Amino acid sequence: MSETHGEHKTKLLDWNALVIGERLPTLSYVLTQEMIDEFRKGVMDPEAAFPTISQKVDVRPYHLVYHDDGSVNARCAFYCYNPPIPGKRITVEAWIADKYARRGKNYIVTQAVSVDEDGRLLDRVITHELKQPSEVGKKWQ
Repeated sequence: MSETHGEHKTKLLDWNALVIGERLPTLSYVLTQEMIDEFRKGVMDPEAAFPTISQKVDVRPYHLVYHDDGSVNARCAFYCYNPPIPGKRITVEAWIADKYARRGKNYIVTQAVSVDEDGRLLDRVITHELKQPSEVGKKWQ
């Protein structure tokens, strides 16, 4: 079933049909000094070097394609290689890296890689999401 979210038409996630390796939409943006300053202010670190992580590029491409009942971040790993440079265009490639079931719960893994216009690898983000958020509180009921 397709549904319109914002200006994008998305499809309801069918975990069983989800294909590992599926490419998600590419994102591209110019990193501004203002974005860096806002990130540094938000993390309360005037020298924070990786504002790319605040762009949520690990899950934003997923939400351009799919909608679901929500998720819970089960694990996220950031690998930072080269600090981004203000004024450079950053391109983010993302894909479905894995899916698995554990203790009767469905998870998906997305991976995103950010590269600047000069081909410098900036970061890699791997996110595991529980796709049944209603399951989280059940152990305390």
